Amino acid sequence: VVGGGKATAPMARAIEDLLGKKISRGIINVKYGFTENLACTEIIEAGHPLPDQSGVAGTRQILGLLEDASENDLVFSLISGGGSALLTQPGGKITLQEKQEVTRSLLACGAGIDEINAVRKHISSSKGGQMARAAYPATVMNLMLSDVVGDKMDVIASGPFVPDSSTYKDALDILKKYDLKEIPLSVQEHLRGGFEKKLPETPKDGDPIFNRVFNI
Repeated sequence: VVGGGKATAPMARAIEDLLGKKISRGIINVKYGFTENLACTEIIEAGHPLPDQSGVAGTRQILGLLEDASENDLVFSLISGGGSALLTQPGGKITLQEKQEVTRSLLACGAGIDEINAVRKHISSSKGGQMARAAYPATVMNLMLSDVVGDKMDVIASGPFVPDSSTYKDALDILKKYDLKEIPLSVQEHLRGGFEKKLPETPKDGDPIFNRVFNI
């Protein structure tokens, strides 16, 4: 069991009620104070709406758990609102502080949640289908509670297990659209490197890593 979001702890409690001892291990990231009494799922409390070091540490543990999963494992992913901030693992040489600066700028400029998440996916190694890449070839049941108008699956919590419809070019275009000049150099270089195909894109629709991912 893995996941992140403001409602993920009660989701985990429900999964534990249903599956009990069949769960071998669980790690979830939740907002400070948004906890439950769980028997076999570790709760890591972390920052929201701005990510913090606790969220990074928890996300690293979740990615490690997913990478250990085999084709005989069944992963339940529990995703809810706030998951973008809570499931945070900066990509490349980007630091948490730099990612916080970008998030703060995007929140302040009036960008839409789909635009904010398009950028966050491309400065992260956990969002935009990248957790599905880590979990492959395990089977994943990705259970999502939507807080996004229109329920776009790749926008909910930045779609950690969902094919990403956005690109590095989109991320750069969003920064240009809102004239965000105070973006850390490492972030600019990372996005430019992705645009120039020096870095792999986030996984797209049709990638075989999604063959055993079921989004609900």
